[in-house]
Amino acid sequence: MSAYVALAIFLVAFFFIATEKADKVKVVLIAAGLMAVLGLVPGAEVFFSEHEGIDWNVIFLLFGMMIIVGIIKQTGVFDYLAIWAAKRSQGRPYRLMVMLMAITAVASPFLDNVTTIMLVAPVTIMVCDRLRIPAQPYLIAEVLASNIGGAATLIGDPPNIIIGSRAGLTFNDFLVHMAPIVVVVFAVFVLLTRVMFRGSFHYDAGHAAAVMALDERRAITDPRLLTRCLVVLGLVIAGFALHAVAHVDPSIVALVGAGVMLMVARTDVNEVLREVEWSTLVFFMGLFIMVAGLVHTGVIAAIGTWALGALGDDYFVAATALLFGSGVLGAFFDNIPYVATTAPIVEGVVAQIPDPSTGQALWWAFALGADFGGNGTAVAASANVVALGIAARSGHKITFWQFTRYGIVVTIISTLMAWAYVWLRYFA
Repeated sequence: MSAYVALAIFLVAFFFIATEKADKVKVVLIAAGLMAVLGLVPGAEVFFSEHEGIDWNVIFLLFGMMIIVGIIKQTGVFDYLAIWAAKRSQGRPYRLMVMLMAITAVASPFLDNVTTIMLVAPVTIMVCDRLRIPAQPYLIAEVLASNIGGAATLIGDPPNIIIGSRAGLTFNDFLVHMAPIVVVVFAVFVLLTRVMFRGSFHYDAGHAAAVMALDERRAITDPRLLTRCLVVLGLVIAGFALHAVAHVDPSIVALVGAGVMLMVARTDVNEVLREVEWSTLVFFMGLFIMVAGLVHTGVIAAIGTWALGALGDDYFVAATALLFGSGVLGAFFDNIPYVATTAPIVEGVVAQIPDPSTGQALWWAFALGADFGGNGTAVAASANVVALGIAARSGHKITFWQFTRYGIVVTIISTLMAWAYVWLRYFA
């Protein structure tokens, strides 16, 4: 009975989030509260268990990076990059979109897609404001590109870290098995954006000429602070890249980096904290508790066990079910808690497969489905939620369905391409 109640609360909350009939932060707080009051989450453990509660690694990673970005913003470097990008693209909207998507997709495998969006989104908003064009299509395209690009490596997307830990897969394993299909999917996505956003590519020669006349170097307001910030940011990025070797969580790297950044900037802490997207952090905490209700009452495990149990010994069918099932479920339940919950189920199935290479194929199908499914809806991945929060705060609000109508198209196409890739590489 408790499983049905938890599922009902989740679906009602998701309805209000999707239709935007109520503020999403209020919705998740009410839903999370109901889960706790009705005993559908594991009591106080919801604050301590990353599998059945709030994943503080994600929360503090976001918090630390928000502080870092807030301090870097004070140097004027985002305005500098905005003018530089506008001049490089000569004010041509589609050329600008491709440039921003390429930067995002290349950075995401090494920074992780959430960090990349937090760095690129402010630049995007500034360049769009300079060119007097709507920022929403560019932000949506960047988030989709980030989720695609982040799938290429172990550290590029949080679900990959979970899968890598469970399956014993290394950074190089992900690079060899995931990067080839990611490159192909991204190339198709670049062409697809020309069609999806065709109504947004309005070129204004006057605004473009005005931007071309600007000197981007004048945008830097504090060169000395910028130098110190870039050194700290470089160390943070190195920490992200080496976190698996040093056995230090990315959240710790981000928090230490934020502390060092505050020290070298010698700025007012209260002023920097105003740059933190508190509503986004609260939304994530509420969402994690909502999903914890589904985990604790066995809803997600029951779905996964039933789906995999019904497949028998046909491992290609199992891989297909994992790929498409993860794409669908990951789009609605947030792919981080979904992967954390489903990974033990996949591990159990793989352990029963005699051929290790076939077992690995299931892991790659699982990873591709979860990563590409992160584009499915506005709440499917951390990068999506962060981008929508930044957009709303800057006056360029993106609605749930405005994002989702593009995300669904990209998810369907990328998942079908991933399915063909899995079949050709592991089962043909």
